[in-house]
Amino acid sequence: MNRIGFIFSTFLVVLALASSMLFVVDQRQFGVVYALGEIKEVIKEPGLNFKLPPPFQNVSYIDKRLLTLETSDTEPMLTAEKQRMVIDWYVRWRITDPSEYIRNVGLDENAGANQLNRVVRNAFQEEVNKHTVKDLLSIKRQFISDAVMKEVLEKVRGAKPWGVDVVDVRITRADYVDAITESVYRRMEAERKRVANELRSTGAAEGEKIRADADRQREVTVANAYRDAQKIKGEGDGEAAKIYADAFGRDPQFAQFYRSLDAYKASFNKKGDVMVLDPASSEFFKAFRGNAASGVPAKK
Repeated sequence: MNRIGFIFSTFLVVLALASSMLFVVDQRQFGVVYALGEIKEVIKEPGLNFKLPPPFQNVSYIDKRLLTLETSDTEPMLTAEKQRMVIDWYVRWRITDPSEYIRNVGLDENAGANQLNRVVRNAFQEEVNKHTVKDLLSIKRQFISDAVMKEVLEKVRGAKPWGVDVVDVRITRADYVDAITESVYRRMEAERKRVANELRSTGAAEGEKIRADADRQREVTVANAYRDAQKIKGEGDGEAAKIYADAFGRDPQFAQFYRSLDAYKASFNKKGDVMVLDPASSEFFKAFRGNAASGVPAKK
């Protein structure tokens, strides 16, 4: 029984020792092997590797992927015309030499990010001081980013290389500080209102002009139509008078009789009309007393 327990205990010890001597490096990482606090080996290829058990050798991992560092500082920067601007930016970077990185920067990615953030901000402050607000808001923004990237690369590749590579530096936002932004928005709003009121006034004036022109054209059209109508009516009345004159000239007695009938129709237009006349002596009822056209007395 003691022999079996000894064998089992020995197996566990050997298994623990073997597990402490084996480690796996992921394809997204560097494996750094330390021997008594010093870098013994850097494993750059993924796979299963061997090392001495602790405390003789230890292993740590550093990310080899492309990393993104975004600005976390909202402190404004001064432009060439002394305007306070808030600049947001990001940096794409990666660790290329773990040995130099650990010696000159730190043991993990956060150490590099903190130092890189300080270097990039200082570079942006120097470049922003050389340019105007218009430059920051125009296509020159890319030139500023390129200049910052050049300065950062000179810093990380200097006398003590960081073991990193900076791939890209970009400005994502350039804006005034909140107090100035609010003032700018108020001025923009006032300017837009002024332009809107000016457009409304111009539109109202144009509308009145169009309506006045339309009214004038209507009056002219109505006057011309009335003139033409009166002319046509006068020509018609003249033609009618000519026809009546020709017709009545052939038989004057019939003409007199016809005009008397028109007078009767006009006088007795309504049932309630009353006329006080002497039928025997009045010329108005001459047609009633006899046939005006033939001279024959009417029947009583």
